Amino acid sequence: MGALSPTHWLIVIGVVVLLFGAKRLPDAARSLGRSARILKAEVKDMESTPATKGATETDPDAPVVASALPPAAAVTAPAAGPIAAAERPLAG
Repeated sequence: MGALSPTHWLIVIGVVVLLFGAKRLPDAARSLGRSARILKAEVKDMESTPATKGATETDPDAPVVASALPPAAAVTAPAAGPIAAAERPLAG
């Protein structure tokens, strides 16, 4: 079991052309190239921009800003239905 020979590559390329069609292959390659350029630019931008740290990362005693917290979930009392009544212990 070795690397694929040129004959195998031609078969693979032929199957890809049959599956996707000759019209869609250039569009897909163009889209893939754009995505690669965008990814490369974003990675380069991330490496050149220093990371900003929040107050909680640098100073553990700093107060937490309320806007950084997720919204609190509404707390509701359980319904007093037949299931809630069945869960109460019997007096006795």
